[in-house]
Amino acid sequence: MTYTGQVSVGGDPDVRELDHLAITKLAVGPMSNNVYLLRCRETGEQLLIDAAFDDDRLLELAGGAGLETVVTTHRHADHVQALPDLVEATGATTVAGDADADALPVSVDLAVSDGDSVAVGRCHLAVIRLTGHTPGSIALRYDDPAGHPHLFSGDSLFPGGPGRTTGIEDFLSLMGDLEEKVFAELPDETWVYPGHGDDTTLGVERPHLPEWRARGW
Repeated sequence: MTYTGQVSVGGDPDVRELDHLAITKLAVGPMSNNVYLLRCRETGEQLLIDAAFDDDRLLELAGGAGLETVVTTHRHADHVQALPDLVEATGATTVAGDADADALPVSVDLAVSDGDSVAVGRCHLAVIRLTGHTPGSIALRYDDPAGHPHLFSGDSLFPGGPGRTTGIEDFLSLMGDLEEKVFAELPDETWVYPGHGDDTTLGVERPHLPEWRARGW
């Protein structure tokens, strides 16, 4: 089956099998949040990105209690509704950006920022802090040894532009981080998995950076 990244609430997940990592994408909740389950193909260990809604569905996706880590990309309520119940059911380690950690509805075991990494079995995800959508928003970068990078961007980058900001300072902060830490560092082939909606690539989005800066959102 070919991975498309196109999912809908109530529909089937979409699965991408890389050499070392399996990525499962599922849409949940009234705001059609994307949840990503990552599984190390060597060890079977699993990590979930953004326990947004529907903890029963997320538990089913993870195969019961077999979940080692839950990462929250940012503090907004639509990304954490299932987090307390999921953590209680699985005992998973909780991870979030250091500036957002205190705002989550669970205690955070590992507060992270630039330069940190999070493991899922033998695979490692580099943390990229993208300040602007929230103070502690993070993205996760997986460098596939057999292919191109993969970026889980939360609500900081979507097809068509950066995530929502509430003022010009936040917008400029987010744009600066995206330009310096994402577009300047990663190739066009980088696949982007956003917090809502369809996937994209940096190559598709890169030509529009000047347009995003000019429009201010």
